[in-house]
Amino acid sequence: MSRWLRRLFALCVLRPIAIMMLGITVRGRENLPKAGPAIIIANHNSHLDTLVLLSLMPYRHIDIVRPVAAADYFLSNRYLAWFSLQILNILPLERGNAARGDDPLKESAAALDRGEILIVFPEGSRGAAEVMGKFKGGVARLKERYPDVPVIPVFLQGAGKALPRGEIVLVPVVVDAVVGQPLPWSGNRAAYTQEMENAVRALGASLPPVFDDDED
Repeated sequence: MSRWLRRLFALCVLRPIAIMMLGITVRGRENLPKAGPAIIIANHNSHLDTLVLLSLMPYRHIDIVRPVAAADYFLSNRYLAWFSLQILNILPLERGNAARGDDPLKESAAALDRGEILIVFPEGSRGAAEVMGKFKGGVARLKERYPDVPVIPVFLQGAGKALPRGEIVLVPVVVDAVVGQPLPWSGNRAAYTQEMENAVRALGASLPPVFDDDED
C-alpha cells in the first residue's frame, strides 16, 4: 500500500511541483546514482530540498531512496510521522543517541547494506536562506566504513527562497541543482568532511552569485 501511495505522490505531486512551480534546472544529472548503495549529500536551506532531490531520482528508484531526517522533528506527531515514513520514506535519525552510547550510524549503515540510496544534509539542519553552514562528520564516518559506496555532492539554489525556514506558503522560484561526480575516500574523516563541503561550494560557484558563505 505504502509503495503505491509513494509512487502516486511522486507522479502526481512531486514531479508537477518540481516542474511547474519550481522549474528545476539540473546540471550533471548523469552523475546521479544509477543504483544503490550510494549517498547523496547537499546543502540544506528548506524542506523543499528533500522534495527537489527526490524529484531528480529515477521513478524506479523511489522506493530505495531514503532521506535521513531528524526523528525528533519528523516523528513529532502521528500525521507528520505517517507522511514522513510512508510517503517520503525517510530514515529517522535519533539525534543525541551517541551521547547515550548508541551507534548513531546504525540505521544508515543497515540501509546501505540493503542497497539503498541515502540523502544526507551534512550541515545537520536548515540554515538561513541561501547561506551554507559547516558540514558535520557523520557522512565521513559512514564513508570510512563503506569506502566503496559513492558519495555524490549536490548543490541546491533557490529552495531557500521558495520555502524559507519557518514559512508554510510556497513561493514560485526557479530552483537550480548541480550534481557533481562521486568523491573518493581520502582516508581521513576530518579531511573528507572538508572535501565534501568544498565540493558542494565549488558546484555552487558555477551558478550566478546569489549564494553567501556563513561568517565562521
